[in-house]
Parts: sequence; structure tokens; C-alpha cells
Amino acid sequence: MGKRKAGHGFTEAPEDFLVVGPDFRLDRVDPASTPGFTGGKSDGETILAERDPHLADLQERLFAEGKGGGTRSLLLILQAMDTAGKGGMISHVVGAVDVQGVQLAAFRAPTDEEKKHDFLWRVEKQLPGPGMLGCFDRSHYEDVLIHRVHNWVDATELERRYSAIQDFEAHLHASGTEIVKVMLHISREEQGRRLAARLDDPTKYWKYNPSDLSERKLWGSYMDAYQIAIERTSAPYAPWYVVPADNKWYARMVVQELLVAALERMDPQWPAPAFDIEEQRELLAQS
Repeated sequence: MGKRKAGHGFTEAPEDFLVVGPDFRLDRVDPASTPGFTGGKSDGETILAERDPHLADLQERLFAEGKGGGTRSLLLILQAMDTAGKGGMISHVVGAVDVQGVQLAAFRAPTDEEKKHDFLWRVEKQLPGPGMLGCFDRSHYEDVLIHRVHNWVDATELERRYSAIQDFEAHLHASGTEIVKVMLHISREEQGRRLAARLDDPTKYWKYNPSDLSERKLWGSYMDAYQIAIERTSAPYAPWYVVPADNKWYARMVVQELLVAALERMDPQWPAPAFDIEEQRELLAQS
């Protein structure tokens, strides 16, 4: 991947130091760390607000390009353990752009209809159209994470799914979709604190699910499943970024910067007018 000049409080560009490499080990990533950033929470929140207009401008250009006949799109895939901040990421980062150009899909347990099809069937229906910023709250990776942890499929089927994901994402890239895959890496201890906070706040009861506790007991198995999935499916055209997420402000700032970097690489262009400008000026003056 090409190097991009660092800035905005980072010692280097996040897409360069958070991208998964060949020797990646999830257990070596400290979820409470803020790698590549020299400031604190207030600095991060300031940068997030200052960068919002730039992200919104780039996204508007992509949207306009699509309206003008362009075929490219951008897909942000968010994967994480419960409470890691996927919802807040969508609200505070993706929510800063024009919602007309956003396609959001949240993948939960498959319906009876979806179970009749291959695991990618429901995902293909939610892919972003031309000019759109797509955002997946969980994704096709659930089918190689939770299914592996609970032994819902055998090793042969898991291998088929890893290969299917590689082919699927390679096809997306070749078709003009830029893919940004993010694992928000939260610690088990921080998850415990966030679950406790939900039980202490009546306005957060709706977010709490007792089943989270049974999944929490399988933390080690989930970390192993993430390690394998990341190893098997990180590619130059669809790299994984593992973002420490105990500090929400840091994770949001980094994901914002990853989206900015992706859009800057795409460099979407304003479409040329499909009409004569001077003629329309004259007609407008006469109207």
C-alpha cells in the first residue's frame, strides 16, 4: 500500500500502521492503546470534528460521481465483539456525511428465508450502489466467526467460506468497490465495564442482552476465530485494520481517517454537466 503523509495528530498515516501484515498477532494488540497518536481525548475529539467537513466533501463527490454515471462505491465493514462501539461509529463518523449517499446494513441472525441460501446471498443484496458509501454493522464474517466458535459448521465448510469470501471481495474490488475492513478490538475488561454501565442506566436497558454473557464466556475462542479469519481474508485489495477500541474517541478518529484515506485514493470527480451552461443561464434570466 502506498505511503500517505501523516498529519492531524498522527505520527504516521493510520492505514499504514494499523493494516494487518503477514506476521500479525491479535494478542499483541493492546485494546487500550492509542498507537500513532500523540494527543489525548480532547485532542482526538477536536480532530474528529475538524475532519468531518473534509470527509463529507469527499463523500459528496463520490455520490455526485455516481449520479453522473460513475460506477464506483466504498464499503466500510465493521466487525467487533458486543459493546465495542459499532453503533457509535456509525453515528459519529458515518453520520457526519450526507445520509442520501449512505447505505447502512446491520446483519443479525439470519431469517428462515436467508438460511435457505448460501451465506453470501443476503450480503450481496445489501452492497452499495454506484456512488454510495456502504456500511456493514457486522457482515459475512459472522459466518466464519460465530459458526466456528459454536461448531455450527465443520472444518471443510469453514475452508469453503474463507475461500468464498476472498473471491467475493476480489470481485467487488474489480467491479469498483473500495473495501475498508475494520475490527474494533475491545478488551474483555472494558466490555465488562460497558455492560455494567448499561445495567446502571434505564435508557440503556434496551441495548443489554442476557445472551451477551454466554458469548462473553467464549472470549478466547472468539479471539482465536478472529485471528484465523483475519489471516485468511486480509488481502491488498481488501486489507484488515485492527483498531484498538477501549477508547471510543480514538477508534472513531482512526476510522474517520481510514475513510478519508480510501476516498482520497479513489479521488472522486464532480461530473461534467449534461447541458449547456451558457444556454441555461440565458434561459434562467428569461424565466
